[in-house]
Amino acid sequence: MADAPSMRELLGDNPPQNWGKWGDDDEVGSLNYLDANQVLRGVGSVRDGQVLTLQCPMGHPHGDPVFPGREGIKREMVWDQELFESGNGPSFPGGLRASDDKAEIFLQGSSQYDALGHAWYDDTLWNGRSADTTNGGGMSWASVLPIATRGIAGHGVLIDMARHRGKEWLDKGETFTHRDLEEAAAAQGTSIENRDILLVRTGFLKYFYATPADEFYEGFVEPGLTYSRELVEWFQDKEIPNLVTDTIANEVTADPESGVLLPLHASLLRNLGVSLAEIIWLDDLADACAADGRWDFLYTAAPLKIHEATGAPVNPVVIR
Repeated sequence: MADAPSMRELLGDNPPQNWGKWGDDDEVGSLNYLDANQVLRGVGSVRDGQVLTLQCPMGHPHGDPVFPGREGIKREMVWDQELFESGNGPSFPGGLRASDDKAEIFLQGSSQYDALGHAWYDDTLWNGRSADTTNGGGMSWASVLPIATRGIAGHGVLIDMARHRGKEWLDKGETFTHRDLEEAAAAQGTSIENRDILLVRTGFLKYFYATPADEFYEGFVEPGLTYSRELVEWFQDKEIPNLVTDTIANEVTADPESGVLLPLHASLLRNLGVSLAEIIWLDDLADACAADGRWDFLYTAAPLKIHEATGAPVNPVVIR
């Protein structure tokens, strides 16, 4: 929308912020809430040892769900049987042969974590650092590496908004608020507690794999949380360390009232330091939770350790 306000106009001059809360040099933000007690709280929710992985496959025949302008993985074989039979493969003592391949990827082109410095406004990143730190071939501040080095582990809770609304998946542009999350949690017989890792299922990845790409990307606007100051204050008061969703960008793509693109990336990631995990496959986990009525679990994730990167692929592991 050409007449959309600036991010500062939307969020205000004094938005909720956590800058300096963990020191001026902090690069992991609200993940600091995940201390040993929170890890043990997650461990305490494990009942039968069921393990589920949450990464979408890379290089799926249907295509990879990516934000417009990005591409899915491009993979090619380097060594294969044909190469060895042609005499062009390497020769190893003893005659061993092996396959090898390489890939070109967008680091945010699969299930992934954002760096805290990934999104900004007013030329300023998380914790007040200049956006100039993104120049020079990498991110010298608040890249994904500190998050990847730390790792994520804690008590997770899944809120299945699609199931709550009686749908396979939410509609394009369908929104919900923190109040809706709380209502859905109550309907599930659970609650969202302080310092919970918050997982929200919309079913939109299921829609992606069931739909031709042209239809999925037509008028591209994902369902998701919509901005309000009250919602941001709720995240801050609840000390939510990590928002995990099955959409490409964690929130409704454009704010339906203002037209501003991705204001929660500005208010949660940049201002509060809430880690964002996107394109996370939640359908199998949701089915398991619905089957036995347990919606909490130990959530763990370790993005790839990539120096100065804006984000990194991840395969989260949940243990129930």
